[in-house]
Amino acid sequence: MSATGVSPFDPVRVGPLTLRNRFIKAATNEGMAKQGVVTKGLSLFHERMAKGGAALTTVAYCATSMDGRTFVDQVTMTRENLPDLKAMTDAVHKHGGAISAQLTHAGSFTFLDKEQLSASRPLSSSGGFNKVGVISNRFFKKAMNRAEMDAMAAQFVAAARLAREAGFDAVELHMGHGYLLSQFVSPLYNKRRDEYGGTIEKRMKFPNEVLSRVLDAVGKDLAVLVKYSMTDGAKGGNTIREGIEVAKSLEKTGAHMAVLSNGLNVESITAMFGSSLPPSGAKPSNPLIRLAMALQKLTAPRDVVFQENYLRDNALKIRAATDMPLAYLGGAKSSEGVAEVMDDGFDAVAMGRALIYDPQIINRWQCGVIETSGCTACNHCVTMMYLPAGTHCVLTGSQDPDLNQIPAGAA
Repeated sequence: MSATGVSPFDPVRVGPLTLRNRFIKAATNEGMAKQGVVTKGLSLFHERMAKGGAALTTVAYCATSMDGRTFVDQVTMTRENLPDLKAMTDAVHKHGGAISAQLTHAGSFTFLDKEQLSASRPLSSSGGFNKVGVISNRFFKKAMNRAEMDAMAAQFVAAARLAREAGFDAVELHMGHGYLLSQFVSPLYNKRRDEYGGTIEKRMKFPNEVLSRVLDAVGKDLAVLVKYSMTDGAKGGNTIREGIEVAKSLEKTGAHMAVLSNGLNVESITAMFGSSLPPSGAKPSNPLIRLAMALQKLTAPRDVVFQENYLRDNALKIRAATDMPLAYLGGAKSSEGVAEVMDDGFDAVAMGRALIYDPQIINRWQCGVIETSGCTACNHCVTMMYLPAGTHCVLTGSQDPDLNQIPAGAA
């Protein structure tokens, strides 16, 4: 029990959904949907989170379309995947947990080659040179016009409706880390001079349109969360001042909960993880991804030391500025750290690496048999998504990689 009298094991209401406790498995790209198929490995990964006590487990990167993927081994929200999506939600529900689909479009942040990406130029908030595309020979991106914005919003709505049909309890719109919606939010990407660019209020206009349409479509049945970056963590990007305005904007539009993340995949990945990437790690078979990882390691700081609740200072500023439900995300790994989050007035705590290390840690905390996770924040798990076994902790081991070749709904 925290000093405020709120226990992390108390139920909490998120829109139409009541969670059994306040622990959320944060979205962490699993790499278990080989060639886009929802597999038994992916299903088991999330079933273990529910069995271990998480109230809500988030399936990372559910692309709204084939062009919305960053790479091929990601879930795509298509009707062909519906039986396997349903098998996964059923597996989570049998342990009393809820499950969320993180709906995402890559925009210009994609490593798909010309055979896999139908658009000649990936869509983004602004056109011109595409620095991410240099690796995949996609040197230019296209600024979305109004018709393309309408079509994109419709993609998100269709994906949300499919999630509802598949038995998901929530959807999470990804507005952070450099994907399409955050390419509108961030001034590092959004150079528009029309009503969708300039001030933070204008840069939020299209992401809020998407949120509003998804709320209208499924908000009475599903919790609609938004994950966003409180700061871009890079020179010329959003600061916490803009991060506060984003939260106020999401609250006004009606988001059921905001998940407070940080940083961008390319420009400031250590701002996201709170510790440096390992000097060596997985060696993906895809040469484009291997090159991207090598370049990222060259530019990312190597001396960032992990501290528990490393995003707390910025998150507290968001908490003070808005009344909307907030999930704290950023390094909680002990019962004491979780109690601090509850004391700060956050409604839930989202966790990634600590749950990858030990999916049972929430049950262990509740029983009082452990105080602190053994996760070292080494970030090796971040690079494991590209290997056959998918995301796993190098200290505690992986699931059977063969499970990532079998559709979740297969007998």
